[in-house]
Amino acid sequence: MAHKKLIIFMPSIEGGGVEKNFFVISNYLSKKIPNINVISLSKKYKGYLDNRINFISLKSDFWDNIGRRSKFIVCLFILFKELLFSKNVIVLGFQGHLYSILICKLMSAKIIIRSNSSPSGWSKNLIKKFFYKLIYSLSNKIIVNSNEFKKEIKKKFGLNSIYIYNPLNSKEIKRLSKSKIKNDFFKKKYLNLINVARLNEQKDQICLLKSINYLKGKIPIKLLIIGDGKEKEIILDFIYKNKLSKIVKILPFKKNPFPYILESDLFVLSSRYEGLPNILLETIVLKKPILSSNCPTGPKEILDNGKGGLLFKKGDYKDLAKKIILFKNNKKNISKKINHAHKRLYRFNFKTNLQKYYKLVTNLK
Repeated sequence: MAHKKLIIFMPSIEGGGVEKNFFVISNYLSKKIPNINVISLSKKYKGYLDNRINFISLKSDFWDNIGRRSKFIVCLFILFKELLFSKNVIVLGFQGHLYSILICKLMSAKIIIRSNSSPSGWSKNLIKKFFYKLIYSLSNKIIVNSNEFKKEIKKKFGLNSIYIYNPLNSKEIKRLSKSKIKNDFFKKKYLNLINVARLNEQKDQICLLKSINYLKGKIPIKLLIIGDGKEKEIILDFIYKNKLSKIVKILPFKKNPFPYILESDLFVLSSRYEGLPNILLETIVLKKPILSSNCPTGPKEILDNGKGGLLFKKGDYKDLAKKIILFKNNKKNISKKINHAHKRLYRFNFKTNLQKYYKLVTNLK
């Protein structure tokens, strides 16, 4: 990398698992690679990056407030400009892969893309499937974040990829979990559930709420949801119509949700699809029991097909409710599963997985 320039392409930083990995990977590479740059319009997050990183954006704060797709388009023009006046460039893409690959091929630049979420959410669309396979095959390397993900895109698209697990900073998670919070919502005599995720169709909080509605009156239960997103009004409307406001509470996105997780009895992930959900790994660090959908990809792999936590059929609120009752009635025995999951955390070792990114970038020919 002595004479090469690395550009990390991340047009829109919104807060979440992808962003956490972006910060960690970028900051690690900045200590190893002298000429490292980030293209993004989310300037308010610039302070999260190491000061050795050259942050490439636009001066006006106006661009920070435009929509995600618009940010992608503007940043593609910035990428084109950077490639036009630079030689020997490697691009590491976190977002906007279809267009960034085409620009890199046009400008004879090498590109590594990091695919974050399973294509299961959209791969039934034949047009998207065709362009995904065609354009992704033009990239120099594809990184995915689980072995299950690697197998999936090989089977569906015939694409080869390299899986690198998300680097997990256990010490930081434990430190943050000790922060003091005021949480009057959880009650001792209740089964206290928590869900931390964006409020959108992918995360499927509606399935979780349907299970809570099914269980209300049968068992003493509380559900705390932490997150923001475009489905917030739909979720609030469901809570209102089903008279769940006394047992369900929504808090906005928290940079540090760990103290809340620590106070819960059970973490619930209700997603329709994932990549490798960071929040499950973080919950395991805190040794809290997990109930997750068996969605592609990640949860089954993290939980060793149920040895490290409970799994329910994705989208099936009755199966979810059944597993919640199972946990309540067998709390001590099922809680032991977390010990198995905790012993398997070595797979997500912080330094080991970050070194894989460094070797991949520096060895790219």
